[in-house]
Amino acid sequence: MAYLAPSEFVTKMVDAGESKVFMSTRDTLIRAYMAGAILALAAAFAVTVAVQTGSAILGAVLFPVGFSILYLMGFDLLTGVFVLTPLALIDKRPGVTIGGVLRNWGLVFVGNFAGALTVALMMAIVFTYGFSTPPNAVGAKLAGIGEARTLGYEAHGANGWLTIFVRGMLCNWMVSLGVVGAMISTSVSGKVIAMWMPIMLFFAMGFEHSVVNMFLFPTALIMGGHFTVMDYLLWNELPTALGNLIGGLALTGLTLYSTHVLTLPKRNI
Repeated sequence: MAYLAPSEFVTKMVDAGESKVFMSTRDTLIRAYMAGAILALAAAFAVTVAVQTGSAILGAVLFPVGFSILYLMGFDLLTGVFVLTPLALIDKRPGVTIGGVLRNWGLVFVGNFAGALTVALMMAIVFTYGFSTPPNAVGAKLAGIGEARTLGYEAHGANGWLTIFVRGMLCNWMVSLGVVGAMISTSVSGKVIAMWMPIMLFFAMGFEHSVVNMFLFPTALIMGGHFTVMDYLLWNELPTALGNLIGGLALTGLTLYSTHVLTLPKRNI
């Protein structure tokens, strides 16, 4: 499990951010679509395991399988590019602009959402035998999750919105460490181990991930959850995405870049 020194893998983070800014529209959308779809399937898998075994922690332990697959395949999540692309801008890589970073975020958002929505529709067919029966236990569980994590927050007003935002920050602090984990080793086993730990932590703690939620909430609506699309956007997706951006960039990207690339000289004693 070859391990790269921090200064080496942080440079790889900046290189990756630059590469994503200049990636073609077609490739950006394809990679984002596949990432959203695979992560959505992993979320469906984790909820299924939790419902069938009665153990939520077992679902969290197994959820990182999807994250590992999509990063080993070279696909992109919004939470990952939130961290990587600004580093290329801060590092003043030639040709990298704010407009280029925002373009990448917009394309990845669209691709992730399309992939997650595709899996939501496919799993809704599975949960209802092609919409011919009421949702099974997993579908009913997802509908309940959608209500609790929109209307449940709304009931607390501004404090609820703040709670979602902070949960989003904490989520992408961990998820972006998973993204970095894929860069700290040159072996598959090393990458998977480094990714698995923070991803399991975020899922077990119930933190809010904007791409996972792109699957959970559309599925919950299809399964008959008693909330609206506007509830989902205002009382989950928007504060979650903002929290993911701030948490991942501030707590992972900028801290690693500041101390391992912009390292200050040693003190003279």
